[in-house]
Amino acid sequence: MGANMSQATADAEIARPAPPALPWTVRLQLFMLVGAYDIALRADGTVNRFLFSFGDRQTRASARPDALGVRSADVTVDASRGLWARVFSPAADQAGSPLPVIVYTHGGGFALLSPASTPLDGMCRRFCRELGAVVVSVNYCLAPEHRCPAAYADCVEVLHHLSASGLPDDLGVSVDLSRCFLVGDSAGGNIAHHVAQRWVSRSNSIRLAGIILLQPYFGGEERTEAELRLEGVAPVVNMQRSDWSWRAFLPEGANRDHPAAHVTDENAELPEVFPPAMVVVGGFDSLQDWQRRYAGVLQRKGKSVQLLEFPEAIHAFYMFPELPDARKLVKEMKAFIQSNKSNL
Repeated sequence: MGANMSQATADAEIARPAPPALPWTVRLQLFMLVGAYDIALRADGTVNRFLFSFGDRQTRASARPDALGVRSADVTVDASRGLWARVFSPAADQAGSPLPVIVYTHGGGFALLSPASTPLDGMCRRFCRELGAVVVSVNYCLAPEHRCPAAYADCVEVLHHLSASGLPDDLGVSVDLSRCFLVGDSAGGNIAHHVAQRWVSRSNSIRLAGIILLQPYFGGEERTEAELRLEGVAPVVNMQRSDWSWRAFLPEGANRDHPAAHVTDENAELPEVFPPAMVVVGGFDSLQDWQRRYAGVLQRKGKSVQLLEFPEAIHAFYMFPELPDARKLVKEMKAFIQSNKSNL
């Protein structure tokens, strides 16, 4: 059975829960987002980016503080590769002591979205304001045009850029690069793990104080209990979309047991020094079994890890501030950042 278990067999053996109750505003946004995904992802493994652009609302960076008192600016890292980042910072008159820096990598199945996508722009603004941090949101190259490990290399390059050039002089606030955290959601959580793995294996002037992985996207050839139980129930991630993303991202010919995806068993390569980690899991996310396994591997290998569970949470719940769990998450993230001031 295993990976070859038919859907009919799965239906017979696994009882599915009722779909989660969500506000109509969240259901509408999910309908539009998932609809844009499904229309844009072609069966041949390519993306219709023109078509997706109609559903991917964009927000421009603005030096003028918004209602939260947050400013934003786009910074070029490598023009030849189209590598840039959006930097979110509080207005200067709100700043006190040097602020921690969050390097954020977004989700989207490795293939979609950018720091300018309106939901992600809004989330980074909230993180900036509520976590009291400067947020650097990375516009890494997308699959399938740029396969693994291109996204990892892009984010490492952003860290090198911060190390060499710092943040813009006109930022208006001081930052503490010894309090640098990698934060990633979904596919971005996968990227954050691999970037941390690469970064701490070398001698670098920026030391990572911690990583926060929001429902990170890990996987394997096996179909887990949660993947089968939540198929057709949980919004956003299902096996068809997930399989498409892995085929688009992983090297040609690789399967889901490739080390980029399968970081969830004793074969996972972890450097001796690895930053403290927070792993966030949702009870209505079909990826949850992989996420718990990842946290378990970190723990068994002697790494500092905090597993944070939200039993009623869907995948990408953190993008919707109207959800109580999204507000609880920010408080937990702030506590984690404050308790890991430096990993020196």
